[in-house]
Amino acid sequence: MSGLILQLVFVTSVAAAPSISGAPQVSDGDTLRFGPVVVRLHGIDAPESGQSCASAGGGSWPCGLAATRRLEALIAGNTVTCEVLARDRYGRVVARCAAGGEDLGAAMVSDGLAWAYIAYSDAYLPQQTLAQAAGRGIWAAPSQPAWEFRAARWMAADQDTPLEGCPIKGNISKSGERIYHLPWSPAYARTVIREDQGERWFCDEAEARAAGWRPARGK
Repeated sequence: MSGLILQLVFVTSVAAAPSISGAPQVSDGDTLRFGPVVVRLHGIDAPESGQSCASAGGGSWPCGLAATRRLEALIAGNTVTCEVLARDRYGRVVARCAAGGEDLGAAMVSDGLAWAYIAYSDAYLPQQTLAQAAGRGIWAAPSQPAWEFRAARWMAADQDTPLEGCPIKGNISKSGERIYHLPWSPAYARTVIREDQGERWFCDEAEARAAGWRPARGK
C-alpha cells in the first residue's frame, strides 16, 4: 500500500517533483512503470523484449528477456528512488534510478545487459568498457544494438502499413483497454488492426499516448 501511495503522490506532481520513489513494475530492461507514469532509465539502452543476441559459441540467446528479468531482480524487495532529469519526446520521464543503494543503469550496463546510450549520455561508458572487456552478456559476441534493432523493425513494418511513417498499432483489447504496439513489441506481428472497431495506426508514441492508448507490456 505504501508503494501505491508514493506512486499516486508522484503522479499528481510529476511536473514539479525532483524525484519519485515507490515499487514500480518493470516494462523491459530500461523502463519502469510507477502506475501510469513511465520512467525511462537515463543513459542506457537495453535489448528490446523480443530481441535476441549472438552467443559466443554460435546461435543466439534471448537478451531482451534476460535484461527484463535482471532489472526485476535488481528492484525486488527494494524501494526504487528515481531522480527525475527530463521528459523525452514521447512524454516519458527520464530519470537516474537506484534500488538497495545500487544505481540501476550502472548495474545493467556492468552486467552486459544494456548498452551505454552514448548518443544521449556517456555516464555509463566506464561500466560498458569493463563489461565489453570481460565479454559479459551482450558483449559475448557481436550483437545488434537496441537502437539499430528498433530502426530495422520500424522500416520493415512501415512497408506494410496503410499510412507511410505510421506503423504503430493501436489495438483495443477484449476488456476495452487501448494498447499500442511498437514494431519491435513481442505481440506486434499477431496484432491485427480493425479500423471499423475503433482501432487505428499511429505515427509516434506521443500521438498514441495523447489519444489515450498505453504501451504494451514489454513495449
